[in-house]
This record gives sequence, structure tokens and C-alpha cells, in this order.
Amino acid sequence: MKRAVTIVAVGGILALVSACSPAGSGAPASSPATAGPAYASALNSDVPDVMKDNAIPGVVVLITSPSKGDFTAEFGTAELGSDVAMSIDDHVRVGSNTKTMTGTVILQLEQEGKLSLSDPISKFRPDVPGGENITLAELAEMRSGLYSYTSDAGFNATLDSDPQKAWTPDELLAIAFSHPVNAAPGTEFEYSNTNTVLLGTVIEKVTGMSASEAFDERIFTPLGLKNTSLPAAADSSIPDPHAHGYQFGTNVSTIDSYAVPEAEQAGALDGTVKPVDQTKANPSWAWTAGGAISTPNDLAVYVKAMVGGGLLDDAEQKARFDSVQPIDPANPNVGYGIGIAQFAPGIYGHDGQLPGFSSFMAYDVTTGDTIIIGCNLSASPVTGENAAVVVAKSVIAELYGSSVVPPDDLEKDE
Repeated sequence: MKRAVTIVAVGGILALVSACSPAGSGAPASSPATAGPAYASALNSDVPDVMKDNAIPGVVVLITSPSKGDFTAEFGTAELGSDVAMSIDDHVRVGSNTKTMTGTVILQLEQEGKLSLSDPISKFRPDVPGGENITLAELAEMRSGLYSYTSDAGFNATLDSDPQKAWTPDELLAIAFSHPVNAAPGTEFEYSNTNTVLLGTVIEKVTGMSASEAFDERIFTPLGLKNTSLPAAADSSIPDPHAHGYQFGTNVSTIDSYAVPEAEQAGALDGTVKPVDQTKANPSWAWTAGGAISTPNDLAVYVKAMVGGGLLDDAEQKARFDSVQPIDPANPNVGYGIGIAQFAPGIYGHDGQLPGFSSFMAYDVTTGDTIIIGCNLSASPVTGENAAVVVAKSVIAELYGSSVVPPDDLEKDE
């Protein structure tokens, strides 16, 4: 997102990206897998390299692959300056991976005849500027043209000055609606957290329950996700075990880019420029656009069901895949649909980023491979890219070959 989720697609042809563990961090020795599939040795080398080159304190990697073999490993430190190892059981704020959950519930409600994707948002929120011409589908597909409240300077200043503020959806939407729209509905892809917060209000109005309750009843409980939740607005805690989460720079200074100024990059890499500990910052501002908490094991179960089937009937699942459109017409392999990203043909999922944490989840419908990455850093201070995506590029290159070239960052915002 910016502040809540970067759609950095790992697209069509993947390029081998050298990997990295932060210098000067006091990180403990990593705990890579000591045995496993043929690719394990390469990842045990590549991932620490990527961490070092991007000042990422800690990483967890979970891969399940029917043909290539399974792999689980933890690298780096869960707390800078302390000898605390990362754990595959750590809870992570999953950022914009939450958007896939919101999209799933919207599709379930259409399946039940309680709404239609062709409904205008004005049917549920008369206050949306031009809402009579914006459909629920356009919101879910990031084609509404509405301004994202997370780009507002005053909003970001409040995140810095009052990190424990419990935001309401109406406060967030008021910020968005105070700005002109960016485009006419349906004319262009533009990632906006406003879209998914609006869908969250639709879920609450149609179901008569909180979005947290709806997610739990419709997704978390049916899938047995005991370590996944969408916390209430006043709850800024994160369950144990969990790593400390870090971000270089303030929310105001990172509105345009998460990369630190060039003069500070060497310091970020050698540990003399310190990131901000954002572990306890209240993520209520992200809500149904990015506020969920999960674990790698839960995410693996979830993304397989979300992409492979189990949460929707066949018709709605097909509608979800059919909704995917290229983000950039020049790269048709990378697309976005109803709360779902296509990273390459047959590989779907999402990524997530908000202050302190980043994550990546993908499922390959052809091979049955699942890839989960969790990091306790928002973004690389060198490139500004989602830290988990930086690691994911290296992992995917190893799994699928180094002849593929990933696209540039498609969207900084979570």
C-alpha cells in the first residue's frame, strides 16, 4: 500500500536477481534449510545476498512444490541489535494481500445473489464522487479513477505524529474524496487503497457484520486459518511470535519512494543509518485494503484455495480469472483483476507492504507450486521496491529459470 501494498509483479520471464542479509545489523546466523530439494543450496546462498544488498533484516521462505520438492528456511534477525532468529511461525502484517480477501468476499456475496459486480458503488455509498458511474468490479480491478487517500500528505503526517490513531473508514474516504478523481471510471489501471476500503464498507452493509467477522466466517474458519485475522481498529497488537518490523524513513518522506536519498544508501546498507521500528504502529488506516495478520503456513493454505479453488463456485472463480487485465499493454503476462494479481501465465497471488513488513504469496495453477515470502522490512532503501518481492524475484528465478526478465515496479502503493 503506500503505505499499504505494492503490486510489483514478477512477470512472464524471470531474471536471476542476486540475493541479500544486512551488514552491520548484528544479525544472528541464518537458519537455512540444511537438506531438501535440489534448489535449496542455491536459495541458501542467494537469499542472504539479496538481504545484504537491500538491508533486509530477516526473511522467511516457504515453498511447496509437487515436482521440485518443499523448502522452508529462515534467514537473518527478527530484531536489529539482538540475537533473535526469524521463525516460520512468525505472525506478519500481510498488507495488501488483504485485498484478495476483500475481493473474495465480494465474489461470494455475488454468488449468493446479494450484490452484483455491475452494481454502482452509489447503491451502497451515495457520497462517492461520480459513484453512479463506478461499478464494484471497477473498484476491485483498480479501475475506478478514485484518488488513493494514502497519497495525501496530511494523512501521512498524521501517521508519523500519531502512529496509534485508530482510523475509521469514513475518515479515510473523506480524505480521498477531498481530492479530484484521477481518471474516468474504467479507463485506466491505477492502484488505489480507496477502492478496497469502499468494498469493505459494502461488505459490512450487505452482511450486517464487521469486515473482521465476515472474513473470519467466510474465509479464515472454513480454511482452518487459526493464525489469521483482520484486527479491530483499536487493536494495534500483533500476536506472538512475531519479528520486529522496520521501515527506512518516515511516512511523509516515503510518499513518492521508499528508497532513501542516495547519500544515505551506503549507511542503510552498513547499518549506520537506522530504520524506524514500526512494529506497534496501528494499521487501521489500511483496514480491508491491507490490515490483515497471518503466518507463512496460513498464507500457503489461503493462496492455494484463493487461486486453486475452494472459496468460490466454478462460475465465480472463472469470473475472477476472466477479470484479469494487463496492467501495461506492453506486458500482457502481468495483470490485475478482482483482488488478484497475475505475475506470469498461470501464476497468481498478490504482495503486501506496509510500514514494518512486506510479504509475497503466489500459486501456480499448472504446477501446484506455492511460494510464500515474509520480511520484517517494508522496502529496499536502495530501490524502494517491496522487500519481499525483491526476495521473491530471486526465488522464482531459481525455481523457474534465469532466462526470464521481471518487469519494473508497477505500483509503489500497497
